[in-house]
Amino acid sequence: MIFSLIVVVLSVVLDQLSKYLAVTYLTQIDTFPVIENVLHFTYVENRGAAFGMLSEHRWVFMVLSVVGIGALIVWLAISKVKSRWLQCAIALVVGGGIGNMIDRVRLEYVIDFIDCRFINFYVFNIADSCVCVGCAMVVLAVIIDEVKEKKKRKAEIEKAASGREEANE
Repeated sequence: MIFSLIVVVLSVVLDQLSKYLAVTYLTQIDTFPVIENVLHFTYVENRGAAFGMLSEHRWVFMVLSVVGIGALIVWLAISKVKSRWLQCAIALVVGGGIGNMIDRVRLEYVIDFIDCRFINFYVFNIADSCVCVGCAMVVLAVIIDEVKEKKKRKAEIEKAASGREEANE
């Protein structure tokens, strides 16, 4: 649980620090090209949910976020997840959710600033990245566990089949 707490705290701190820097330096210049037409830092106030959706229903998203974050924290605490990978994944999702929730409560919008222009994508932030990376890690963990389980079942079936062949001889 300590490991997960550290990941959550680091995620929130990194997110809030990066947003502070975005407000401090980007509001005067609008955008800063890190790599021209590829990656810019662009100040955006996102008043919606993920990628600007549900902008008229902020409270719905806030309630769903609180419930989701709470459920993940309870699951992490009660289930005693042993895999560091899965602990990190869940903690990243929780940390990202908390980072954006801080903005929604404090400012009524989320500060976004990472602008990937080479794929014409929405402007996002560190918290969004934590949530997406954490979710991808969970999916990967489930796939890996499923493959391991399938291999284990196949080995058990082969062992049982070889045991029957030996008994028939």
